[in-house]
Amino acid sequence: MYYDDLQGNPKAVLEELKQLRKEWRRQDFKYTRDQQQRYDLLTELRRSHVKYYYENDMVWVGPSNAGKPFDEATA
Repeated sequence: MYYDDLQGNPKAVLEELKQLRKEWRRQDFKYTRDQQQRYDLLTELRRSHVKYYYENDMVWVGPSNAGKPFDEATA
């Protein structure tokens, strides 16, 4: 895959990062030069995706309501 193919596909970026991490573990926690360059590119893409989500208010930023009773009057 090339940079342009991955730019609009966050799922493919995450899958490839996962695969690279598995290889890193098998290789005594070291990347080859090509693997390191690919990893750096993928992490840069991932960070740009996350930054895009934050800039466009597509993530929840606030207190957690987990475990609190749901009040239907305010909903």
